[in-house]
Amino acid sequence: MNAMSRRTLLGSGAALIATPLAAPALAQPRWPARPVQMICPWAAGGGTDAVVRMVATLLERELGQPFNVVNRTGGSGVVGHTALAQSAPDGYTLGIITSEICMLHWQGLTEVTYRNYTPLGLMNNDPPGIQVNASSPHQDVKSLAEAIKASRPGQLKASGTGQGGIWHLALAGWLNAMGLKADHVRWVPSNGAAPAMQDLAAGGLDFTTCSVPEARAMLDAGRARSLAVMAPERLSVFPNIPTLKESLGVDFTTGAWRVIVGPANLPAEVVRVVEPALGRIYQSKEYQDFLNSRGFGGMYADAAGTARHLEQADKSLGDAMKAAGLAKS
Repeated sequence: MNAMSRRTLLGSGAALIATPLAAPALAQPRWPARPVQMICPWAAGGGTDAVVRMVATLLERELGQPFNVVNRTGGSGVVGHTALAQSAPDGYTLGIITSEICMLHWQGLTEVTYRNYTPLGLMNNDPPGIQVNASSPHQDVKSLAEAIKASRPGQLKASGTGQGGIWHLALAGWLNAMGLKADHVRWVPSNGAAPAMQDLAAGGLDFTTCSVPEARAMLDAGRARSLAVMAPERLSVFPNIPTLKESLGVDFTTGAWRVIVGPANLPAEVVRVVEPALGRIYQSKEYQDFLNSRGFGGMYADAAGTARHLEQADKSLGDAMKAAGLAKS
């Protein structure tokens, strides 16, 4: 079974989240009968913006109507995620949600959760890698894990993003899975993965937990090594990097994922049209070339698999935030 086939297995099985689809049929004889707005909660030019714009372009080609991306930024993602959740469930406002939707409500920043959406398709997932300086004595993640366990609390330093961000939670979750306190390794907040990787290369950190694509420049320059990925399987773009489970026996996975959704109570007709269209888009050469050119992790799930993914991610990230003392609810 190839990697793509294994990834599509996420879409099998019944959804664990009840997605109401009993709304009245659309008045139009066929959906979409006019342009569709797609909300992106993050700024133009970023990774999420790139994904949703590619999906919008291919949906337009598939379905024959314009899919127009609108960036609704602010509030660490709260503004756009809320606007999408509160939009009319008529099929003419769809959008993209990211892993932050399973973090923001735990922080008390919004009451909106994954339950406020109709899941349509998981289109990619960038799991965190564990990177060390090229001169680090640790040649594999088992060696690094042993050093972490043997260290004093706060002795080792890691980074990858700001305090409470997805890569901070990746570290907290990994430590928790190893039976350690979430703050056993001191987190050094940074303004993103790029400055964290520069700090790592300069010797200011012991390791980073950011996505491998974000670390790629330093990896390609020979200034850092990636020891493992927190993913259920190896990344097709980086096949030589093992998973945590296969190299350490720790079954912890997370990532910065991107999901196409509509507001809750989306009409069944819309789901019947969009869900298979997203599946065709994911399998297309154009979309796969796009993912590979960006170094994005490929992962697909249909509506049912996406629902299950969101439920599992919310619990996993909530547990990590509680362990790190970052949850307020």
